[in-house]
Amino acid sequence: MKYNLPKFILPALLALALGCSSAKQDIAQSPKKKSPIDRRVDSLMNLMTLEEKVGQMNQYNGFWNVTGPAPKDGSAAKKYEHLKKGWVGSMLNVKGVKDVKALQKIAVEETRLGIPVIFGYDVIHGYKTISPIPLAEAASWDMDAIQKSAEIAAAESAASGLNWTFAPMVDVSRDARWGRVMEGAGEDPYLNSVIAVARVKGFQGNLSEFNLAACVKHFAGYSFAEAGKDYNTVDVNRNTLHNVILPPFKAAADAGALTFMNSFNDVDGIPATGNAYLQREILKKDWNFQGFVVSDWGSMGEMVAHGYAKDLKQAAEQAANAGSDMDMESSGYVEHLAALVREGKVSEDKINDAVRRILRVKFQLGLFDNPYKYCDEAREAATVGKKEFHDGVLDVAKKSIVLLKNEKNLLPLKKQGQKIAVIGALANDKTSPLGSWRIGADDGTAVSVLEGLAKYTGNTVKYAKGADVALGNPQFVVETKINMTDKSGFDEAVATAKGSDVVIMVLGEHGLQTGEGRSRAELGLPGVQQELLETIYKANPNIVLVLTNGRPLTIPWAAQNIPAIVEAWHLGTENGHAIAQVLYGDYNPSGKLPMSFPKAVGQLPLYYNHKSTGRPGGDEPTESVFWSHYGDMQNAPVYPFGHGLSYSTFEYSNLKLSANSFGQNGHITVSVDVKNSSNIDGKEVVQLYIRDMVGSVTRPVKELKGFEMTEIKAGQTKTVTFTIDEKTIEFYTANGKWEAEAGDFKVFVGGSSVTKLQAPFSYSK
Repeated sequence: MKYNLPKFILPALLALALGCSSAKQDIAQSPKKKSPIDRRVDSLMNLMTLEEKVGQMNQYNGFWNVTGPAPKDGSAAKKYEHLKKGWVGSMLNVKGVKDVKALQKIAVEETRLGIPVIFGYDVIHGYKTISPIPLAEAASWDMDAIQKSAEIAAAESAASGLNWTFAPMVDVSRDARWGRVMEGAGEDPYLNSVIAVARVKGFQGNLSEFNLAACVKHFAGYSFAEAGKDYNTVDVNRNTLHNVILPPFKAAADAGALTFMNSFNDVDGIPATGNAYLQREILKKDWNFQGFVVSDWGSMGEMVAHGYAKDLKQAAEQAANAGSDMDMESSGYVEHLAALVREGKVSEDKINDAVRRILRVKFQLGLFDNPYKYCDEAREAATVGKKEFHDGVLDVAKKSIVLLKNEKNLLPLKKQGQKIAVIGALANDKTSPLGSWRIGADDGTAVSVLEGLAKYTGNTVKYAKGADVALGNPQFVVETKINMTDKSGFDEAVATAKGSDVVIMVLGEHGLQTGEGRSRAELGLPGVQQELLETIYKANPNIVLVLTNGRPLTIPWAAQNIPAIVEAWHLGTENGHAIAQVLYGDYNPSGKLPMSFPKAVGQLPLYYNHKSTGRPGGDEPTESVFWSHYGDMQNAPVYPFGHGLSYSTFEYSNLKLSANSFGQNGHITVSVDVKNSSNIDGKEVVQLYIRDMVGSVTRPVKELKGFEMTEIKAGQTKTVTFTIDEKTIEFYTANGKWEAEAGDFKVFVGGSSVTKLQAPFSYSK
């Protein structure tokens, strides 16, 4: 591809006057001879005015139709002038090669220094070809599949001109009321950590034209919003912060993530955007993170609403001093930061540090060597929607499905001679399965459940809607727009069920009833769906309940009464094909829950790795009331973390430790026999948990420390082994650091977090 860089001539000439004779080579380096990136960054920094530096710290949303005339007045005109001055370092929500290239051309060819813009977008679980929502992918426990999913998302979006994604979200999520649980990997720090690494590797790869810079979010504590309400206050202690919240962020940073995003919430009374402890002390100092931090949308300005800043100027001062390097859509930096430097309220050293970080990422992406690296229209046309991408998202979709219950071997379905009723509006929906946060996708492009089932022609299938889930425009689904009254389709659904051998009921949440800003106070089946389920059950109890949802739901009645339950989440473009292949047994489910399913909202937040408390108890009734429990409900969830069945059955036995203790620099090996006692080949996620019996701070009753996906043939027994060493048992101690403490431990191995198979061991220093 040919491109012209006329503006790069000026920096080179200026550099000669400054004694930087190699600046031309440093800024637009020949592929045959490259200087270290830091040298190239420094050469460019020497040429920049304070305003141009601050401009690199400014990010704007797409503010006008670039195929039309330039804006003449209003905020769009002001932003346009900033772009032409080189006062825009990044833009978001601009997609497609044509638009990206037009904007990049202004930045590169019409500004004084020709610094390219980095283009960001929320590529959360796909661009046009949509993978399952991240929570669903986490249920696969398959790191290769998750990394491949991120690679597909990166390839499609990079071909469309983008070079930066605001993902992965690695917030540990314990409260299903919070709508953004769909965007992460659930309740466990370890599982979140390994998935974070897989997603960073998938998005970034080797930073070719098929990769994106990853952005790890939300730093930090966002998912601990009180009452599960989005944007709410957060109250966490330092122990929880370091042992639960931060490990996935640390893993992503160690994996080479190029950028971080701070969060909307406060931590210890200080909003994250203005929190120096998080951004400067932990991230940039302790972890030696070399990338840059971008604010979340408008979070700098929101520090005024928090009552932490009196106005936007003070908010800009606080954010810059705290280490927030780029301002997303508050305009605080571009409006006030240069003046704050001149007033002595923000040092220019801090500006230089932020700008150096931003420029370094742009160099790493290759934008200086070729600003139009991501702007190939032929590649865009050839890449978006490729068949191999559809095959890839179908693969991860099947792996993401969790079989919660299967009594009487109702599943898999017979492929011949059955009358099957399919009931539920979501069975015929081609938009809801795309889920939330799929803003690059087109409505109506998902394969519906009915379409997936239609590929199997040996049975007679009849469909009845039963009832709508969402009313009005689903783009703005909130609880008040859920169908709470219309049951006019019940009679048809009952008649269809009565004449059938098996009923497949597809119920749950609309895909846009989850995600940002979509917290829920109640987590049952929305609207009249629970009543529909119970009505159909009376007509024909031979029901397979297929749940399509973006968070754990409270389904105690279904768990007790419905013989077969399949957690199918929002599976993306290939939704219907994945579900049909699992229902008919062409794919044997192997997914495991990444979040516990509560019996009731009153149990939330709910998570398996809770503390013991001073008066612990199980779920068996006792004569005393003076222990940690509910008077009207057991403590346990309906379905625990790590739970998931298969059409195969697996038996665990013969748990062995190579030794009953180890010391510094030592380790022990744990082995367990897993037998497939069925006549169906299958995969099992073998999970290892550890309990630290006594610590310098109170410790969880159980923590996931390892897992292995293993394929076991029918009738075969496999021995699965794990290694436990000092790293395995480290935690953030009362000493304020990560270390292993001497003491006694228990190891548990099994197919879920409630496994009872255990053995003791000890560690000594």
